[in-house]
Amino acid sequence: MQQLPVLFFVFMLLIASAAFAQQPSRADQLNDEQIIEFYQRAQASGLTEMQIEQAAMSQGYTVSDIAKMRQRMAKIKQQSNRSGQLSVDTLINRAQQGSLSQRPYALSDSLNMLRRDTVRRPYIFGSSLFKGTSLTFEPNLRIATPRNYVVGPDDELVVEIYGNSSESFRLPVSPEGSVRMLNLAPIFVSGLTIEQAEQRIIGRLRQAYQGLNRPGSGTYASVTLGNIRSIRVTLVGEVLVPGTYTISSLATAFNALYLAGGPNPETGSFRDIQVIRNNRVIRTIDLYDYLLRADKKDDIRLLDQDVIRVNDYGVRVEVLGQVKRPAIYEVKPGETLKNVLGFAGGFTDRAYTFSLTLRRNTPRELRISTITQEQIAAFVPQSGDRYTIGEILGRYENRVQLTGAVMRPGDYALGDDITSVRSLISRAEGLRKDAFLNRAVLYRERENMDLEAIPFDVGRLMRNETEDLPLMRQDSVHIYAVRDLREPYYVSIEGAVNRPDTLPFISNLTVTDLIALAGGFQEGATPTRIEVARRIREDTTKMTGRETVQIFQFAIDRDLQLQPSEARFLLKPFDVVYVRTSPRYELQQNVAVFGEVMHPGNYAIESRSERISDVLRRVGGLKPEAFLPGARFSRRGTVIATDLGAILEDPGVPGNLLLEVGDSLIIPKRPEVVTIEGAVLNPSTVGFTEGFNFRDYVTQAGGYTDNARHKRSYIVYANGLKDRTKRFLFFRKYPKVEPGSRVIVPFGPLTEERRLTPGERVGLITVIGTMTVTLATAVLNLARLFQ
Repeated sequence: MQQLPVLFFVFMLLIASAAFAQQPSRADQLNDEQIIEFYQRAQASGLTEMQIEQAAMSQGYTVSDIAKMRQRMAKIKQQSNRSGQLSVDTLINRAQQGSLSQRPYALSDSLNMLRRDTVRRPYIFGSSLFKGTSLTFEPNLRIATPRNYVVGPDDELVVEIYGNSSESFRLPVSPEGSVRMLNLAPIFVSGLTIEQAEQRIIGRLRQAYQGLNRPGSGTYASVTLGNIRSIRVTLVGEVLVPGTYTISSLATAFNALYLAGGPNPETGSFRDIQVIRNNRVIRTIDLYDYLLRADKKDDIRLLDQDVIRVNDYGVRVEVLGQVKRPAIYEVKPGETLKNVLGFAGGFTDRAYTFSLTLRRNTPRELRISTITQEQIAAFVPQSGDRYTIGEILGRYENRVQLTGAVMRPGDYALGDDITSVRSLISRAEGLRKDAFLNRAVLYRERENMDLEAIPFDVGRLMRNETEDLPLMRQDSVHIYAVRDLREPYYVSIEGAVNRPDTLPFISNLTVTDLIALAGGFQEGATPTRIEVARRIREDTTKMTGRETVQIFQFAIDRDLQLQPSEARFLLKPFDVVYVRTSPRYELQQNVAVFGEVMHPGNYAIESRSERISDVLRRVGGLKPEAFLPGARFSRRGTVIATDLGAILEDPGVPGNLLLEVGDSLIIPKRPEVVTIEGAVLNPSTVGFTEGFNFRDYVTQAGGYTDNARHKRSYIVYANGLKDRTKRFLFFRKYPKVEPGSRVIVPFGPLTEERRLTPGERVGLITVIGTMTVTLATAVLNLARLFQ
């Protein structure tokens, strides 16, 4: 695979040599850009400087040409370093030689491939360390050259010579473990640390550079690690995916464990992981050090052919309940239950620490034990133990409660200074002023958890007139307030005030005070008629048997002044104050008059006795084009048929209605059309023709249909009045048609009957005549027979 890059580079050199074949030196004819380009292409193809020089010499380049090329490259690097630009070597970053093993699959759950049950299994502490994808333990290739790094085949060493001479070499370590540079003999570096390899290389370079790295020589060299090799390590034992993995030579034990999925949570140990090198255990890894203390002392760097063995777990115990990390933990020899609780993060704030419960496996069955607080430090766990830490009870060992009408209600500690009810109330800074002194209650918990009420007279108790009550744990004392033993007091005000409301009762509250709280009188209020309704409570001597409340009347001016005798009247709880409205005080109520009148618009109803005729006089009269028979009077959206002409002629007619708020009257212009609707052949609207009667307009609509009900025809006039067809003997009188009328012919029921044709009538008469003659002949024959 390396022949193609070599040939490509040689081909480029030949092109350059052909271009300058007549020149004395090929290197002198190449510019700096061409030299840098050739050098970068060669390095990108994986060739070292020595391989490039050998390929050039095989194509006819002399040693002097190569030496000049090397000098040109050193000069270019010095210039680029002075100008702050990157050198050619720095363009090639440290990289990993060869391909590395990849993690075979994402381990979201180490047992999820086979498990499909929905039962939540106990969490094994540490099993999630190697499951995620965000924590990979990948080595950082950009770190400085590690101390004590052991050089091996496929590593690359970078030799930098600076000072009086400037050179740079990238030396790959051959499979035999040696490196070569210039025309010097190979240098064996495999198995040496990077420091030892540096000393050996510098010692060999002194053959070409006298006094290299010695004081006063002026020429110095340094050896660093370039591209790094791959190593192979094997993971065996109880790992999730055992096998041999190819990893970076900078990789550590944690990186290898991550690639293999970590210890098998079901069988593998997280605390006994051995790193074996040359058949000797060099380190035993305890992952708990990293998980609990972030200690990576056991995360050592691996070497080629190292073996990592994950042993079977020894002792595992399960910790449940009130600990910070309930899980299954692995216990090493010499560790006690105290260490296990430390692994679990210790107790939670609500843990019952007086004792904990142990469930232990015996050869035949299970056994329950109780471990006290004193035994935890020395108790040795056994495999399969399950420790359950309970939660403290929701009870208090020394609490007493005080509620109600005291200055500081709440929970108090039963102790030296609080031993009785009197001392408890004193600690709460005494009773409130509204305390009900005749009775209080002490609630006490019996042995069966039922509550017992112990009443006492708190007033006499605080005055030392009765024996004090000793307190016990969980006792609760309640002091009643006076307000707790009565209905909530309030007063109400209704009527012509700005804010009618129900307000809490206040002592010494007068009627004027309550009116002021309600925002004062409305404009329509009658201050001289104020009433107070009071419930009958005790005094009934002045009441008759039928009265249910007491009524008090007052006269107040608008400045809220009472008579001196009445000013002493105080309101009591549940009083209701009524403020009346003036009998003639009302809001303006309007009716609307529109259409062909002199002054259309809204008109206020002047009095309760105002009628339609009155408002018609107020509009200033009718316009000449007004059509009174078509006037429409509406109330609440419904048209009420009226005859304005008759009302104007005689206001005493029944149609002259009293006006109500929202009434409207519309007087239109004279309409010029008549509408024919219903059971006619062509329902339509036609122009009004003077002299046309009802049947003429029906004729203009095409006449009646077959199912028209002639006798039920009627007309609706423009003002909403109706008139129907009348019948006297064999004569019909149809209603008069006026402009704007609607002629309506009702429909009759549709039937299958039809009129007979003339031929059918002749045949029917013939049949009836024949039957009549036959019947008469039969009757005559019967008469003769009986004679």
